[in-house]
Amino acid sequence: MRRRSHPGRPFPTSERSLLERRHYQDHLTIDRTELLAMIRGGEDSYVELKVRLSNPETVAAEAIAMANCGGGFIVFGVNDQRRVEGVDDPERLEQQLVEICQQRVQPPLRPLIDKLGFDNGRRIVALEITGTRRPYFSSDRRCYVRVGSVKREATLEEISDMYDPRRSVGFESIPVDGATLDDIDEALLWSYVRELRGGSVSDFEAREYPLAELLQRHLSLATERTHDVVPTLAGLLLFGKRSSVEKRFPRAGMLATRIGGLTGEDASVESLELIGNLASVYERALQFIRRYATLSTDARSPTLTHDRTSPVPPRPSFSQPAVLEALANALLHRDYSLRDGVTRLWIFDDRIEISNPSRTEGRRLEPLYCGVVSNLYPRLKAVFKSRFYGLEIAHGGIPALLKNAQDHSGLRPEFRMTGDEFRIRLHGAR
Repeated sequence: MRRRSHPGRPFPTSERSLLERRHYQDHLTIDRTELLAMIRGGEDSYVELKVRLSNPETVAAEAIAMANCGGGFIVFGVNDQRRVEGVDDPERLEQQLVEICQQRVQPPLRPLIDKLGFDNGRRIVALEITGTRRPYFSSDRRCYVRVGSVKREATLEEISDMYDPRRSVGFESIPVDGATLDDIDEALLWSYVRELRGGSVSDFEAREYPLAELLQRHLSLATERTHDVVPTLAGLLLFGKRSSVEKRFPRAGMLATRIGGLTGEDASVESLELIGNLASVYERALQFIRRYATLSTDARSPTLTHDRTSPVPPRPSFSQPAVLEALANALLHRDYSLRDGVTRLWIFDDRIEISNPSRTEGRRLEPLYCGVVSNLYPRLKAVFKSRFYGLEIAHGGIPALLKNAQDHSGLRPEFRMTGDEFRIRLHGAR
């Protein structure tokens, strides 16, 4: 149902008119006649009829489903046969609905509520749901959608489609469809915890290594679903088994290709699909680069000599800190909520290029050059860049990458944002 507009209302010019406007805005955007006609039409994708509020969690789930699917109305005091039975305490019900929308929905909803009375003394309460900050979740990180008059849990792909084109903050905390604690590589996880705690995990050992407690309470990389603890996307990407990541979230990998030439039309020498947790993908990508290029820690590139009569082109040399930062950036700042696209790594005779799925709408490169980067996945980044995770990581961010790469090759790296892709080009010294 389309929301009714109210043209011609001037901006409040006094405290009294401001209070009147606030009172009006907290009420429904349809009038009494429209509401009654809506009730007579019965339940559909935008209307839910309830006799009473008996279960706050159920009402929260209905509100979430509507907010994720364009909005709608939940009307209390009306049964499924569209007969008005009324509610006993409309004021108390209104207070409960406000609490549900603000405390049981994430991010909180701003409820629009109205109470209607009839000549027979019966009263109904109508709650209008509007969703402008999708996706919405319950307090246990469940996401619902509404199909016809029925709600159901949203799939990971449906949740991906809900995210605002300008951001995907919070996507790392979504439970992964079908994932269980069996998908976690316990050896990798406990190795990280031992490093973090200086080799001592005696309190966990005494309780036989409680995996669920560690992931959920200590690392915030899991959440509870129907009395089971389920890994979040960040948990799976950081500590998932290779086969599990490939099965549960296959688009998280990287495609690495060595091109025998200077353009994309030249023949491919080798191409590998790198799949697994982020540590595995990162280390295998680094090995792939080292197979075809020289990574140097020297600030300036060494003087390279090459026999021009040799049929084999010289190995390009790159700043190792710059390459490490570019790889980490590719894994930590790619937009995992985008369904299409994959992270790609190309090694040419004279350069390395890395492209990433990324929502580029409204973004500018200038803040990036200054190191101002939005952090979509804080938990993912905190663990990945921790020295206890065990990876060879560069520091200094994009500004350090730019300086190290240019000092080494004499050429400034190039960034480009087009469509839903972010691409970086590192020039090699020859």
